[in-house]
Amino acid sequence: MYRAIKVEWVLCPFCGSKTRLKIRDDTVLENFPLYCPKCKHETLIAVRQLNLSIIQEPDAKTQSR
Repeated sequence: MYRAIKVEWVLCPFCGSKTRLKIRDDTVLENFPLYCPKCKHETLIAVRQLNLSIIQEPDAKTQSR
Protein backbone atom coordinates (compact mmCIF):
# COMPACT_ATOMS: atom_id res chain seq x y z
CA MET A 1 0.00 0.00 0.00
CA TYR A 2 1.04 3.58 0.64
CA ARG A 3 4.28 4.15 2.55
CA ALA A 4 4.83 7.48 4.28
CA ILE A 5 8.16 9.06 3.37
CA LYS A 6 10.00 10.63 6.29
CA VAL A 7 11.54 14.07 5.64
CA GLU A 8 14.00 15.84 7.96
CA TRP A 9 16.06 19.01 7.95
CA VAL A 10 19.83 18.57 7.84
CA LEU A 11 21.37 20.17 10.93
CA CYS A 12 24.81 21.78 10.95
CA PRO A 13 27.27 19.41 12.68
CA PHE A 14 29.08 22.38 14.27
CA CYS A 15 26.44 24.81 15.54
CA GLY A 16 23.34 22.57 15.38
CA SER A 17 21.13 25.01 13.45
CA LYS A 18 19.00 24.09 10.45
CA THR A 19 20.62 24.36 7.04
CA ARG A 20 18.77 25.00 3.79
CA LEU A 21 18.65 21.29 3.00
CA LYS A 22 15.92 18.72 3.56
CA ILE A 23 16.46 15.01 3.02
CA ARG A 24 14.08 12.08 2.65
CA ASP A 25 14.63 8.61 4.06
CA ASP A 26 15.57 7.36 0.57
CA THR A 27 18.14 10.15 -0.06
CA VAL A 28 21.75 9.11 -0.72
CA LEU A 29 24.53 11.73 -0.75
CA GLU A 30 28.27 11.16 -1.15
CA ASN A 31 30.90 13.91 -0.75
CA PHE A 32 28.24 16.61 -0.48
CA PRO A 33 29.48 20.10 0.54
CA LEU A 34 27.09 21.20 3.30
CA TYR A 35 27.08 24.96 3.98
CA CYS A 36 25.65 26.48 7.15
CA PRO A 37 24.30 30.02 6.65
CA LYS A 38 24.48 30.73 10.40
CA CYS A 39 28.07 29.81 11.28
CA LYS A 40 29.34 30.11 7.66
CA HIS A 41 31.08 26.74 7.90
CA GLU A 42 31.30 24.27 5.02
CA THR A 43 31.92 20.56 5.51
CA LEU A 44 31.75 17.42 3.40
CA ILE A 45 29.02 14.99 4.41
CA ALA A 46 27.61 11.64 3.38
CA VAL A 47 23.97 10.69 3.97
CA ARG A 48 22.30 7.27 3.79
CA GLN A 49 18.88 6.46 5.32
CA LEU A 50 18.78 9.75 7.26
CA ASN A 51 22.19 8.99 8.85
CA LEU A 52 24.64 11.86 8.40
CA SER A 53 28.37 11.29 8.62
CA ILE A 54 31.15 13.86 8.31
CA ILE A 55 33.89 13.14 5.78
CA GLN A 56 37.32 14.13 7.06
CA GLU A 57 39.44 15.71 4.35
CA PRO A 58 43.10 14.72 4.32
CA ASP A 59 45.59 17.49 5.01
CA ALA A 60 47.29 18.93 1.97
CA LYS A 61 50.81 17.66 1.42
CA THR A 62 53.61 20.04 0.58
CA GLN A 63 55.10 19.49 -2.82
CA SER A 64 58.80 18.78 -3.00
CA ARG A 65 60.82 19.93 -5.97
